[in-house]
Amino acid sequence: MNYEHKVQREVAEWERKIFKPPGWLEKTSKTIGTRINHLIPPKMHSIMTTTIRSIVRTALFGAEYTPGRPVQRTLELEPADQEAKELFALYQKIAVAEGAGTGAGGIMFSMVDFPALIAIKMKFLFELAHVYGYDTKHFSERVFILKVFQMTFSGPENRARLLHSIKHWHMEKEQWLSDAEYSRNMDWETFQIEYRDAIDFRKMLQMVPGIGAFAGAWANYTILEEVREFAMNAYRLRRLHDHSEVWD
Repeated sequence: MNYEHKVQREVAEWERKIFKPPGWLEKTSKTIGTRINHLIPPKMHSIMTTTIRSIVRTALFGAEYTPGRPVQRTLELEPADQEAKELFALYQKIAVAEGAGTGAGGIMFSMVDFPALIAIKMKFLFELAHVYGYDTKHFSERVFILKVFQMTFSGPENRARLLHSIKHWHMEKEQWLSDAEYSRNMDWETFQIEYRDAIDFRKMLQMVPGIGAFAGAWANYTILEEVREFAMNAYRLRRLHDHSEVWD
């Protein structure tokens, strides 16, 4: 079996996994997270939404996350996967150190962790795009990154819609060659709620006195692992499709 056939099987298994019904732990953590959310003042939710909107707009329209790393257009899929894993190992260490540091500082420092972790994930995703040969100077590639980010932290219904979009990106990207008011038309409140719900239980533990540093490191470790899993498989889907077009 060649490497591309192996990847096809792995991607198919990943798709089955992400649509499996939630287990007991996932259901319990979501219930707890929902109860905690009802206790958070509306003003705090507003601040979180504003923070997400600001960082994502920077990713879509600014140059802050554009990597210095060249676009690896000539890498075959296997060495691209290997380089992606090495890149992830670096960013996971950064995320763990950041989570441990802010977790040790209590509730106030944990609020600093919220935008910092999103920024770390965005930087990782932009560099990952270049590893797989896609240039983030193009607006459509930035929209793709945002869709991968959303898919990672979405519920099943929205996740299915986003996966369909990613699988058909060779057609959909044509509508995202420029701004096209993408940011203004986006439902930021839903985006923020789904992201928050996906990480709440883990980040909540970060605020518990005595275990904050450990919980913060663990939370960031697992959250970045989820981003890697979804992002690598999204780019693998694109590379497999692009390769099949070359041979057709």
